[in-house]
Amino acid sequence: MSIRDRPAGVELDLRVIPRAKKAEIAGLRDGAIVVRLAAPPVEGAANEALVAFVAEWLAVPRRAVHILSGERSRRKRVAVDGVSADRVRALVRGT
Repeated sequence: MSIRDRPAGVELDLRVIPRAKKAEIAGLRDGAIVVRLAAPPVEGAANEALVAFVAEWLAVPRRAVHILSGERSRRKRVAVDGVSADRVRALVRGT
């Protein structure tokens, strides 16, 4: 699982599946956390939905979530400030 500690929080590898019925964490695939989003992948809608979903899921403000790479890809690297890698791992296991 690609969850790494950073000085300000964590870095996550995500695999995003747009146009799902609802937004949810759908487990792990190829070392990445699978995130299903209802938003379509047009004009940044899925990226905005991803930031909002991750912020809500980890109980941090939206400004704490940053897409580092993969803005136009289903594989994304995301940084989240104010959260520990252990907390994210526990949340992923609990889903």
